[in-house]
Amino acid sequence: MAVRSFLARMKEEPLLIDEPVDPDSSAVSRTLLEDQDRTVLFTDLNGGRAVGNLFSTRGKMARYLGVRPEELMGHLMTAMSEPRPFEVAERGEWMDNVTEDFDLLRLPIPRYYPEDGGRYITAGVIVAEYKGKRNVSFHRMMIMDEGRMAVRLVPRHLYTMHQAAKAEGEELKVSICVGLCPCGLLAAASSLDYEVDEFEVASALREATLGEPMRLAPGPNGLLVPAGCDYVLEGRIGLEEADEGPFVDITGTYDHVRKQPVIVIDRVCHVEDPVFHLLQPGGNEHFLLMGMPREPVIFRSVRQVVPRTHAVRLTEGGCCWLHGVVSISKNKEGDGINAIMAAFSGHPSMKKVTVVDGDIDVFDDREGEWAVATRFQGDRMLVVEGAAGSSLDPSSDGTTCKVGIDATMPMGKERLFRKASLD
Repeated sequence: MAVRSFLARMKEEPLLIDEPVDPDSSAVSRTLLEDQDRTVLFTDLNGGRAVGNLFSTRGKMARYLGVRPEELMGHLMTAMSEPRPFEVAERGEWMDNVTEDFDLLRLPIPRYYPEDGGRYITAGVIVAEYKGKRNVSFHRMMIMDEGRMAVRLVPRHLYTMHQAAKAEGEELKVSICVGLCPCGLLAAASSLDYEVDEFEVASALREATLGEPMRLAPGPNGLLVPAGCDYVLEGRIGLEEADEGPFVDITGTYDHVRKQPVIVIDRVCHVEDPVFHLLQPGGNEHFLLMGMPREPVIFRSVRQVVPRTHAVRLTEGGCCWLHGVVSISKNKEGDGINAIMAAFSGHPSMKKVTVVDGDIDVFDDREGEWAVATRFQGDRMLVVEGAAGSSLDPSSDGTTCKVGIDATMPMGKERLFRKASLD
């Protein structure tokens, strides 16, 4: 119901795949990668309904929220700095069907690539609470059997909660939500302070764009989750570990196999005729949901040293994670280099950033390359060796060599560097 309401709001007619799709055939990935701008609805994936490329462009997210694509970062930045309370409903729509007699292997969850370790939940947002703290975050989950899945926990907030629970000999209750709106998805993908509630960030974003707060409802296990998502899988993370992977991550290359915690599922809840959200690994939707929440952080970091900072974009060619472009207007020479250093501070996983003037559209790759071609010389490149970078970068051997390109015009000589205009 939630996913179908998203499509209705965006006035989008998805491509329908009506024939049965084998979840282990890689047919899902083949179809989604043919045209990533196009939303695809599978009506019979392992007997269920599923959708991919749902929010695979900034334009789709913007249409759902009723704003222009270039306004997304500003709204998200404000929501991060000014969270708002959410509303609590008595009942979630997913309470229409609650069962403890389920089989995860019968859900519309695919194996995306032939060498994957199993079928993966990729658009699942995990909600957990421990000792008064709530965490809402994205995690990939590999189906092991009818009732268990291995979950990849990077050493951040959910990992911290799980470690604290383990130290007390306790299991950590979790709810896995599938079918969230962009407000919930972007908030869950954000790297926020441990004290910040991601649902309050989602509520602030929803109020600013749609004029209403986020609505949550309690599940049978007592955890509050979005009232309108399609699926809620309730379970527990205990002491058991299992091999997780291989899995194709954001760079389109296989991540390592690791021992990871196991989630034991207690019950499955869903709306009538639910639609499972599929996030294509290494696809544009993966890029945007992972990268877009970093752009406000980079923007804020750069603006602290260069007040006239205009825009930030993590580029699709750099997996919306490793390469970025920042536009500024300099007050003094050296601002371009300062912007480079601030950008790396705002997003330590980035290994190349290009700083351009305000007349360059950071969303147009051709304009960015033109700025580098006409306003930059290679001997002025900033190179930082031996820096910590992203574990997702297959070329990294533990440290990263970062590159900063100052493609801004020399001050006082702008006339020589501006593109000719007929206006």
